[in-house]
Amino acid sequence: MSATDRPVVFRNGLVLTMDDAHTVLPGADVLVVGDRIAEVGVGLTAPDDALEMDATGGILMPGMVDTHRHMWQTAMRGYGADWALTQYFVWYYLESGKLFRPEDVYAGNLLGAIEAIDAGVTTTVDWSHGLQTPEHADAAVDALEAVDGRFVLAYGNIQQGPWQWATSPEFRDFHRRRIDGGRLAGFQMAFDVTGDPAFPERAAFEVARELGAAVTTHAGVWGATNDDGIRLMHENGFMTPSTVYVHAATLTHDSYNRIAATGGSVSVSTESEQSAGQGYPPTWQLRHHDIPVSLSMDTSVWWSGDLFSAMRSTLGADRSREHLEAHAKQETITHCHLRAEQVVEWATRGGARALGMDSTIGALTVGRQADVVLIKNDASPVMFPILNPHGHVVFQAQRGDVHTVLVGGRVVKQDGRLVGVDLAAARAAVASTIDHLRETMGEEAWQRGMNPDVPETAILENPYQYTEWDAGSAQWKH
Repeated sequence: MSATDRPVVFRNGLVLTMDDAHTVLPGADVLVVGDRIAEVGVGLTAPDDALEMDATGGILMPGMVDTHRHMWQTAMRGYGADWALTQYFVWYYLESGKLFRPEDVYAGNLLGAIEAIDAGVTTTVDWSHGLQTPEHADAAVDALEAVDGRFVLAYGNIQQGPWQWATSPEFRDFHRRRIDGGRLAGFQMAFDVTGDPAFPERAAFEVARELGAAVTTHAGVWGATNDDGIRLMHENGFMTPSTVYVHAATLTHDSYNRIAATGGSVSVSTESEQSAGQGYPPTWQLRHHDIPVSLSMDTSVWWSGDLFSAMRSTLGADRSREHLEAHAKQETITHCHLRAEQVVEWATRGGARALGMDSTIGALTVGRQADVVLIKNDASPVMFPILNPHGHVVFQAQRGDVHTVLVGGRVVKQDGRLVGVDLAAARAAVASTIDHLRETMGEEAWQRGMNPDVPETAILENPYQYTEWDAGSAQWKH
């Protein structure tokens, strides 16, 4: 990735620096030279050839960071809208996920990468657990390298145990060819720990340690991963500050204590946890254990691919649980612990810290990489007044308000339109994938997968029979 040839200066914006003090600068400028932030302040002097961008009425913030996104599934956007986690596991792990060809992984990753930068998510972890062969892995990287974003490949394969794929010569060859000296922003190994007392995942952890790769793992997922997995990781010395625990929604205090003691972080996917059933979004627990948090959207097969939705749902879920816990004790919450400012921190600096990139991204401070997002929409009545800027980002803004995006000083979106992106090619690739899946599965299976059975609802007997309202006919009885 190369920066634009010209310096870029944003003028007269409301700047959320997300520095250590969370400094907010009204009517300020941000100057980008090369791939770095050169200055932040009011009335900056810019080089004569600088590209000037009017940020008046807008919010300037760091690029957002998503620490867990199954990008290969993006081609099936919305297909699983009515799924629970059971349908997801059956469809992808046991049945139709095996039908994905390398070109289908490419199509999903390409669309997912474009979608991320369009929504101001400048750094994304591709939790790529559909890499059945080296060809699938090459296709995933090819797609990520075709888009001017910052991407971390988290390599996984749900069709094999991690002790199998991680120790294979093909995996080592892939790592040598595509990761060592490659163009990606980072590399992780993505696998889960089931809690099997034999701890077969040890072999994969040992490979990760040898390669210097962080491990990202779905932990605390109801019915899938539990406290035994955390205990085994801890007892065998594989919990490290670089380990990212995804969801972590059904763990005990002991497991949270182990995560806190070893310096790990949790990637919270609130929309996913609320809808699919991994467990209640755990930020209310993580706050009590002082465990670092980052945010993620999980997969577009269900949910929105932006972090505005993630921030909004996370704040709502945390406050809802805080109220419910208080109500159960006949108490009333009068002051919310979790604030909008903290959730914006999780969406930016939190992700940067989780990925070991806190010195380079996640804040608008001098010397950091110029990952900059301008939220501005002069045609929207929702973009004024801006009274509480962090609250505005969380509760008012949305992806359609992302006006301009820079990644490493390079303009990838301007005036609400993507720059240098061939959407027609992405659309064609995705259409080919959908055609392949429908034809291979058959239309009946395709429709059945998208529309799982609706459980019967038992209507409770109502003892109050004096009403004249007839629910069946929706009218008053005469």
